[in-house]
Amino acid sequence: MNRAAAIEQLFADCFYERYRTRLQGGAAEPLYTPAGDGEAMIYYREDFAASALHEVAHWCIAGEGRRQLEDYGYWYAADGRDEEQQRAFETVEVRPQAVEWHLALAAGVPFRVSVDNLDAPATSCEEFAHSVLAQARLFCRAPLPPRAAVFRAALARRFQGPAVPGPDEFQLPGDEVARA
Repeated sequence: MNRAAAIEQLFADCFYERYRTRLQGGAAEPLYTPAGDGEAMIYYREDFAASALHEVAHWCIAGEGRRQLEDYGYWYAADGRDEEQQRAFETVEVRPQAVEWHLALAAGVPFRVSVDNLDAPATSCEEFAHSVLAQARLFCRAPLPPRAAVFRAALARRFQGPAVPGPDEFQLPGDEVARA
């Protein structure tokens, strides 16, 4: 079983019974669909473990009301966002990417901060990366959202990662920010 499939199974083990939510790879683009009368679905790109963890991070942060809305009710503008759109994107992405970093560390999956915009200015990328870093380190002192904490612990058990990492485990190498 590849890592992404193992993450899917672990997610089901942790959350399906209570939340009727499945994690499913193979999608061309990520998407969350609410349960309605069936089960909620978190779709992630292809079989990329990092994409699975990113989408799970969004789910872990979304409250009950947002989990009733497709893609949690957030807007998404594709690559090529203007400065105002980019700032709005970064504002809602700091916490999910910080949670993703915790999950990735526990699962042994490489993590890169992503501005998801090839046209983003380098200064914006650096500021955003440092905001994600600060939030990831803050989650070492303040608790992760409850579902994120449960999943981080399960990932750490399964993949022998740190269950509760220290702030020094979060570092930004020079090439840590992905534009796409």
